[in-house]
Amino acid sequence: MTRATPTKDWILRAADAGHVERIEAYFGGHGYDMHRHDTYAIGRTLSGVQSFNYRRACRHSLPGGTIVLHPDEPHDGQAGTEAGFHYRMLYVEPALIQQILGGRPLPFIPGGISADARLYAASDALLQDTHAPLDSLQEDDALYDLAHALCAAAGSQQGRRSPDYIATERARQYIHASLDAPITLDALAQAAGKDRWSLSRDFRALFGTSPYRYVMLRRLDLARRLIAAGASLADASANAGFTDQSHLTRRHAQTYGMTPDRWRRMLHG
Repeated sequence: MTRATPTKDWILRAADAGHVERIEAYFGGHGYDMHRHDTYAIGRTLSGVQSFNYRRACRHSLPGGTIVLHPDEPHDGQAGTEAGFHYRMLYVEPALIQQILGGRPLPFIPGGISADARLYAASDALLQDTHAPLDSLQEDDALYDLAHALCAAAGSQQGRRSPDYIATERARQYIHASLDAPITLDALAQAAGKDRWSLSRDFRALFGTSPYRYVMLRRLDLARRLIAAGASLADASANAGFTDQSHLTRRHAQTYGMTPDRWRRMLHG
């Protein structure tokens, strides 16, 4: 039976309460504006042509490859043909990759699309049917395979100083424990036992973004959880630590390429 071409954009979020966020979506034309988030975005196009601007070039993803967008790299998304595009995507926090790799610089895949068979196989378990929940142990095994496949596909990275993972992880844990209060680089440096600028440099190498953006994005995570659970945009803004709804809207659009109101309507549609 031929499946009818969807006429309305939609996003489906997996209901798993695991370590990663999984989505499936369809866009008939424009998907999202230029934006950047602090996770790896790893996925595959299921049908159509998924086009996006990434690192000064327009890329075109077709079924059979693996999309790998590095943390904090700007990108957008749109259909490459009139048929639209259908895809699944997995968002993996660099901290999860670091827990497996133990403090190496984050692996980088040039071009945003990989034909590496090891990476395709390793991501397969995490990019299955979005309606089907992942077993916790299955997810952990798949993340281990994915982290090492990313390193293999990226190749060796020579000539880079080894960052201080243990100290920088202390700073990251301090952030998670302190989101209800102002956070300064001095406080992070004290928690890590490092000077301000070496911490700032190591944080970027290990977790893919700056300490400031990491804090802001954790507050966005909270706001999105509240919105998905039915909270109003105003309440989500206040409870996640934004100054007002316009502040949340501006930051959400910068990070995800669409306003929180559009995201909410697509999610619940």
